[in-house]
Amino acid sequence: MPPLHPTFRSIALACLATIGTASMADVFVSSEKDNAILQLDAEGKVIRSVAVCKRPRHMSWAQGTEKIMVACGDSDEIGVVDVQAGKMTDTVPTGESPEIFSLSPDGKTAYVSIEDESKIAAYDVASKKPLFSVKTGAEPEGVLATADGKTVFSTSEVASSVYRIDVEKRKVSGQVKVGLRPRRFAIAPDASELWVTNELGASVSIIDTQTMKVRQTLKFEIKGMRASDITPVGMVMSADGKTVWVALGRANHVAEVDAASRTVKGLALVGKRAWGLALSKDGSRLYVANGMSDDMTIIDTASRKALKTVPVGREPHSILAN
Repeated sequence: MPPLHPTFRSIALACLATIGTASMADVFVSSEKDNAILQLDAEGKVIRSVAVCKRPRHMSWAQGTEKIMVACGDSDEIGVVDVQAGKMTDTVPTGESPEIFSLSPDGKTAYVSIEDESKIAAYDVASKKPLFSVKTGAEPEGVLATADGKTVFSTSEVASSVYRIDVEKRKVSGQVKVGLRPRRFAIAPDASELWVTNELGASVSIIDTQTMKVRQTLKFEIKGMRASDITPVGMVMSADGKTVWVALGRANHVAEVDAASRTVKGLALVGKRAWGLALSKDGSRLYVANGMSDDMTIIDTASRKALKTVPVGREPHSILAN
């Protein structure tokens, strides 16, 4: 085969470089005290730090994986980051101290928990205008919008309850008591079950989304450790709905749970105060944000073994992976 013309060779090399960069840049970690989102490759090597608004916390993909939206608690807004450009390009003002939010399936509406006002507030992302708000129990945190766009779920840390909000009617359509200080959600692929972590209950409550009744409460136990030291917060469900990974907070472990049998298959030791979790797109890696040791642990999900732990700024909160 004759050699490529120099022009075509340059184009080919440029394409390969672009592909190489894109394949590596697949993990993003919000660092609360650095006011930044760190971009890393799949093996945990830092590629760049993206300056964002103050105290970045929860993140969500937008426009596929072209943009990242991040709640910034100390600037009372949601920042919009252009992933390719590596910079924050826009903001959406919110109520005071946003931490968790969830986007509607079309990405047009952001549902944000406003703890100090005990409400879930809906914002139009394009116009940046508030649409409506719904009162919940005190200190709402976890928020999850369903894939059909009809329902939003919210936790209340003080009321130890989960609220179901009817989006069309803009009001609460169901409420259920769960464990102490419910924090975050995961939902089954068919939306029949909603899992919620109970930070001060060392447990996860599994809710029937139609009846709004607790089907089962799964308690976590670690030999030699008090229940008060087991503080589940972050949680992620595999794409097939068969496995749920739960970050156990101060217990410095992550639990692998079989969703069907409701049993803990095993534990993986990670860093201090494990909260934020994300699975790689193929499900082979679990990324864990350790807020008090300022690092991220990468776990091989097949063996449930930690492959490595890498530094990721100060007080990492949430992780996205693609």
